[in-house]
Amino acid sequence: MPELRVGERQWTVAAGSNLLDALNQNGVSVPYSCRAGSCHACLVKCVEGLPSDSRPDALSHEQRRQGWRLACQCQVVDDLQVETFDPLRDGLAAQVAASDWLSPSVLRLRLTPERPLRYQAGQHLVLWADQVARPYSLASLPEEDRFLEFHLDCRQPGAFSEAARQLKIGDPIRLGELRGGALHYDPDWNTRPLWLLAAGTGLGPLFGILREALRQHHQGAIRVIHLAHDAGEHYLANPLQAMAEGRENLNVELWTAAELPAALAQLRLVSRQTLALVCGAPDSVDAFARRLYLAGLPRNQLLADVFVPHG
Repeated sequence: MPELRVGERQWTVAAGSNLLDALNQNGVSVPYSCRAGSCHACLVKCVEGLPSDSRPDALSHEQRRQGWRLACQCQVVDDLQVETFDPLRDGLAAQVAASDWLSPSVLRLRLTPERPLRYQAGQHLVLWADQVARPYSLASLPEEDRFLEFHLDCRQPGAFSEAARQLKIGDPIRLGELRGGALHYDPDWNTRPLWLLAAGTGLGPLFGILREALRQHHQGAIRVIHLAHDAGEHYLANPLQAMAEGRENLNVELWTAAELPAALAQLRLVSRQTLALVCGAPDSVDAFARRLYLAGLPRNQLLADVFVPHG
C-alpha cells in the first residue's frame, strides 16, 4: 500500500484513497467546501510523487507544473509527499477595512489587500482567518471599489463564520486563490434580457454583476429576484430599490420562502433570448432552475453557482 507523507508524519493508506479524506482523517487539516474541484480551498502541493487526478483541467498549467493539486479530486496510488497550503507563505496579506451586519444573519466584510487584486464580478476567493479557510464570492466591483467585499451567511455555526465574527478593523487576514466561478457579465449580452436570481447571500456576487451590467449600460431588461428566509433577510433591499429608481429596464422582486411556490408558479419568460444567472444554496438553485427550464429557458442560457453549506 502507498505511503503518504506530510512533514515529519508518514502513514500507509489504501491504494485509491481520496487524498483529501486521507489527510483530514489522519489529523492533517485541509479545508474544503464543494468537493467538486470548483472552490479550490483544498489546494496541496506535491513534493514527491503524483496522485491520480480526475480534474487535471481545474488548475492552470503553471500551477500543475509547480506541483499544486486539488486534494478532493485526487486519489493516492503511489507513495506521495505533499505540503498543505500555508496562508502565511502562499497567501496574500490583507486587512479588515470594515465589518458590519447587513441583517441579523449576514455579516459584511470589507478587506484591503496588501497589493491590488485583479478580479471580475462573480469570482470567488479563499479567505483564511485563524488557520481556518472558506471560499466566498466577491460582492465588490473592481472598477469602483477600493476594497474586497464579502457577504457571510452566519445563520448556522461554522468555524470560519465564528472566526469572522471576532474580526475588527485593522485585523490581518490572508487571501488564498482567486477563482472564476460560473457567474460573470459578458458585454455581448448588452441587449438581451438578464435575470439575476439569488437565494440568501447568493445575492452577493449577483449584486456585483448587476453593478457591472449597469456600469456597461446594459440595454436589455434586467430582473433581480432575491429569495430570503423572511422579509428581514432582504439585506440589500434598500440599495437594490435605489438602483431601480429611474431605470425603466431594472425590476427588483423580493421573495420569502413562504411565497416561493406561488411566485415560481407565476414565473414566465418574455423572451427565449433571456439569460439567467442563479446563485445560492443547492435546493434554491435547483428550484429556480427547474422552473426556468419548464418555462422554456434553454439550458445553455442558465449559469449557476451553488453555495455548499460548510463551516
